[in-house]
Amino acid sequence: MTTLNADPAELQKFSDLAHRWWDPASEFKPLHEINPLRLNWIDDIASLAGKDVLDIGCGGGILSEGMASLGATVTGIDLSEKALGVARLHLFESGQKVDYRLVSAEAFAEESPARFDVVTCMEMLEHVPDPASTIAACAKLVKPGGHVFFSTLNRNLKAYALAIIGAEYLLKLLPRGTHEYAKFIKPSELSRYSRNAGLTPQTLTGMNYNPLTKVYALGRNTDVNYLLHTRRET
Repeated sequence: MTTLNADPAELQKFSDLAHRWWDPASEFKPLHEINPLRLNWIDDIASLAGKDVLDIGCGGGILSEGMASLGATVTGIDLSEKALGVARLHLFESGQKVDYRLVSAEAFAEESPARFDVVTCMEMLEHVPDPASTIAACAKLVKPGGHVFFSTLNRNLKAYALAIIGAEYLLKLLPRGTHEYAKFIKPSELSRYSRNAGLTPQTLTGMNYNPLTKVYALGRNTDVNYLLHTRRET
């Protein structure tokens, strides 16, 4: 029997907030603000129109809907029933088409290997017990030569100070307890996990927040939040 790669406390945490997922002034405000950045970054690299795309850890569907709006055929998977319920309900408001499924990345990889042109796994790896297992599932789900995109948090003192002390306690951008520092992942670790799974790292990009202007931007600084583009070996 395969152990589910999920933390029940993490699932409960996001399930309790699920009804607020599409409120741009809620705890999910940062996701709404960074979504155009990460969406454009993905589209610039992979050209989403006409692609078969999988969004792992889709939550309420903010990124999933964004990719669908650019012409992708999108499947979103998550292990929170409440979040998926909110995601499905929002489709009636947005008019987008996304196939949402309650299934783990590992189980879906057994069911649909090498099915997708693009796989995204954003803001999720720092919430699972075994990120290497999730990354291996991403590699199995994407077609040879296909794209896999990750985003997560670096593990260092600056990331602790800004992502936890600053964002959760001082600026209150996120609820307290959203992140656990021990689960943060260094870019070198994420790159190693990716290579071990048969994914070749391509581009490493930082995502930074200016507390004075309250604006997020992509750049070279990967000290805190960062994104990694990989491709499956052919």
